[in-house]
Amino acid sequence: MKIGTDIIQIQRIKILVEKYGMKFQERFLSPDEIAIVRRVETLAGFWAAKEAIAKALGSGIGSQLSFHDIIIAKDPKGAPYFTLSHEAQKVHRVKSSSLSISHDGGFAIAVVAIFQE
Repeated sequence: MKIGTDIIQIQRIKILVEKYGMKFQERFLSPDEIAIVRRVETLAGFWAAKEAIAKALGSGIGSQLSFHDIIIAKDPKGAPYFTLSHEAQKVHRVKSSSLSISHDGGFAIAVVAIFQE
């Protein structure tokens, strides 16, 4: 099992949205992910989640894993989960995972546990 975590100030994401608008969101989110983001807190949580996932996989965001290789979604009860692109899954071989995202006090945090083959 591998664990990753990340925390970010929500204000930092808000400033980036104000400065770059949709361009900022499109840099790290797919159209399906953008469609479920309603608030800046959620956007910050998705950023933290993708960073936490990259940390757990030991690659960081870079040549082996891009922001767009990580796809965050929500189940019918609203709980977040993620999948990897086909190419990233071939490299990282995630068997199962659990993702938690929370925000409070001006921060968003994400924690992920990953089991690999």
